[in-house]
Amino acid sequence: MSQSPQKPRPLDGITVVSLEHAIAAPFCTRQLADLGARVIKVERPGSGDFARAYDTRVKGLASHFVWTNRSKQSLTLDLKQPSAMAALRQLLSTADVLVQNLAPGAAARMGLSFEALHAQHPRLIVCDISGYGQDGPYRDKKAYDLLIQSEAGFLSVTGTPQEPSKAGNSVADIAAGMYAYSSVLSALLLRDKTGQGSHIDVSMLEALGEWMSFPLYYAYGNANPPPRAGASHASIYPYGPFKAGDGGTVMLGLQNEREWKAFCQLVLGDPTLTEDARFCTNSLRSEHRLALRELIEQVFSQLSTAEVQMRLDQAQIANARMNDMAGLWAHPQLSARQRWTEVDSEAGPIPALLPPGQNSAFNYRMDAVPSVGEHTEAILMELGLDATAIATMRQQHAI
Repeated sequence: MSQSPQKPRPLDGITVVSLEHAIAAPFCTRQLADLGARVIKVERPGSGDFARAYDTRVKGLASHFVWTNRSKQSLTLDLKQPSAMAALRQLLSTADVLVQNLAPGAAARMGLSFEALHAQHPRLIVCDISGYGQDGPYRDKKAYDLLIQSEAGFLSVTGTPQEPSKAGNSVADIAAGMYAYSSVLSALLLRDKTGQGSHIDVSMLEALGEWMSFPLYYAYGNANPPPRAGASHASIYPYGPFKAGDGGTVMLGLQNEREWKAFCQLVLGDPTLTEDARFCTNSLRSEHRLALRELIEQVFSQLSTAEVQMRLDQAQIANARMNDMAGLWAHPQLSARQRWTEVDSEAGPIPALLPPGQNSAFNYRMDAVPSVGEHTEAILMELGLDATAIATMRQQHAI
């Protein structure tokens, strides 16, 4: 999608350098790129970001990588080589933001801590993303998404009573990436006021811990935490998934007694259930949920998914289909709102969802997913290196 001069993007003119891999940092910087920032992704020569090799599901490219790396430029540098580190330092002198999620302490050992960089580049914003933060007893522990889901208590409240379950996507990485993204935006706003860059320390544990605040407060003072209830609600019933006669699953949720009466009359076709002593309040319905589930599924077993949803809509009961990925690709609401576009890649055009949040003032940047090192020579030439110097770096495997 081309950018018209009449519609500048919020981050046009901002340069972000990212020493990134996997998900959290790339998710942060991709969103900065969506808003117009120039994101220069520093990768290992040859293999690049190891997330490129996670799978080959998207025309031979990795699903995680395609998702989090569009609209970036790829610069390969072996930072163990002096010439590569010199190029990075020169690049940082032109940058507004450095984002990194290297192993704990790795950036500091290379002289890329905020303290060292701030002395040279006082306007530079440095965002460090890690599992547990830049200090504390857990600082050096490895931190994969599932491990943070476990440490943050997410697994303890997710799953069935018999078995904990992880989230089906990288929820800890996504949480950290989102807080890094919003923190960088706030740091840019602050710099406009103070003229100074700042240091951002984003922890996956703290990011997911924030998202866990409801169960945290629910268990305040050593009270019992919310029990694992699968896809059902722990304390409201009926609320959750129910099978229809055609094999589909409908999610529904009742919130109050008015809806319970409408559910009995218009969905189940049995208004006398409102007088059943087992079901006359939410707490009783939750207590007798197995008996109530059997009654509901007896009715639903005679109906298709569409018929169940039609009855629920008539009764103004909140509901949804339990979609799969094919259903999401083909979702009529996304199509009607024209939320799909395409981005280019070395494998050809790839469909992509536009970022959430339509803005009337600008169009999001939706440029190509880069190949490894695709922009290396162009970026080094911008920094003033000539063809001979670049060739020497290539011979030394510095790029």
